[in-house]
Amino acid sequence: MVATAAHTATFLGVDDGRVLTNPDMGLTMHYYSNVPHEYGSRVEPGDDMTWFPGCSVCYLRLPWSMIEPEEGVFDWATIDTPAQRWIAKGGQIALRFTCSEDWMYYATPKWVEDAGAKGKHYRLWAGKGPIRTPDGKTLPWDPDFGDSVFLEKLDKFIAAVAARYDGRPEVAFVDIGSYGLWGEGHTFGSSQVPEEKRAVDISRHIDLWRKYFKRTQLILSDDIDGNANQTGKYPILDYARSKGVGWRDDSILVEPPPRSWYHADQAERYWRTLPVVLEHEHYEGSVKRGAWSPELLVRSVEEHHASYMSIHGDPKKLLDKNREAFEKIARRLGYRFVPKSVTWPDIVTVGKDGDTFEVLFTFVNGGVAPCYRDAWPCLTIKDEKGRILAVLADGDCNLKGLLPKAVKSHAAKFRLGRFGAPTFPSGKYDVFISVGKIDGTPVYELPMNGSDGQRRYKTGTIVIGYADGVGDMM
Repeated sequence: MVATAAHTATFLGVDDGRVLTNPDMGLTMHYYSNVPHEYGSRVEPGDDMTWFPGCSVCYLRLPWSMIEPEEGVFDWATIDTPAQRWIAKGGQIALRFTCSEDWMYYATPKWVEDAGAKGKHYRLWAGKGPIRTPDGKTLPWDPDFGDSVFLEKLDKFIAAVAARYDGRPEVAFVDIGSYGLWGEGHTFGSSQVPEEKRAVDISRHIDLWRKYFKRTQLILSDDIDGNANQTGKYPILDYARSKGVGWRDDSILVEPPPRSWYHADQAERYWRTLPVVLEHEHYEGSVKRGAWSPELLVRSVEEHHASYMSIHGDPKKLLDKNREAFEKIARRLGYRFVPKSVTWPDIVTVGKDGDTFEVLFTFVNGGVAPCYRDAWPCLTIKDEKGRILAVLADGDCNLKGLLPKAVKSHAAKFRLGRFGAPTFPSGKYDVFISVGKIDGTPVYELPMNGSDGQRRYKTGTIVIGYADGVGDMM
């Protein structure tokens, strides 16, 4: 038996243009950008940067030696302290730990070399660049990235990091940053690893990180296959992609146009199934080189179908000089579920046998990338006091993978009545739409008014009545 419905009610959703804060997307604040004082020191202690539109991820990138200064002794507070400022407000963190830096002697801990790991001191850019280490004399040290002792110690470090952070919903992604200068996957400016060795070494690093990070999204730099490689042949990245590793470009607006970025073709291989992370050049450096362009920054998000974009500089200065661009970016990054329409019976008369009625959901993705996790629509019915009386989650309509501008519709059948979801007195009730877990738990913010404070949004009302002989049941 189907619950009778004389008429239907339809809610027509319109994107109201607000900036959304949702999982697995957003602007990432470089709290540590390799150098600890960049750029978290530019904000007040405890500042979670909710004032910066779309800033939802705290990005923490530091040398391995600062986290494990002695073997087996970890300084987790360096990560967890700023992280909690974002987590407390519902935000996420992202991590990278590097083994090669040009501004310090040992990004890989000195005790790794002392244990017998091979490596070498190098002069930046083969002697053509400045010596940037603290005393201006001692040269930075790179490990042999394929050395057995180095990999043994790195294995234990990654295991410790994963034991602490893998699978936590508060962690948006973790970069595979253990190879190359600044963790970007290249050595042409540092220890200059030969091409054939580099490919073997990097694959071993990918396998090490995947060995321990089984749930959290891993990300790899575009420079792994050559910083200026535009041949269309990217074997290492193809291998990483086969392992479920996402992609990032750390070189947006490093050079002036027309070389504002190199690898949008790589992003094209990724974005439909794995997230794309974009990092623009240090703001002040980009401006000095004539490479900075707010318009191109916005365009890079569109062209790469990015889920994340960095805040890579003094955040107050960046926003002051580029507010319009960052507001546009914040409205376009990642996915954006818009309930184009929701149709349900405006009156339902429930019979004796636990009756069903139909709800038609239609959603469009207004972002530039898909959502890469499950996302299920749900209809919730509440009384005038805001109490939940029925949760009707559509377990057959997953918005995961919905492409930009794509529309998805689904007619779901729900049950109210004797053997269905909780029964309640006949009367008029409020109807809310949400998107979240398969059990109806809301997860995703929608670009519309009427939120109940828990990411459910009022779409209208419904009248519930009972057929003769059934009566009101509580």
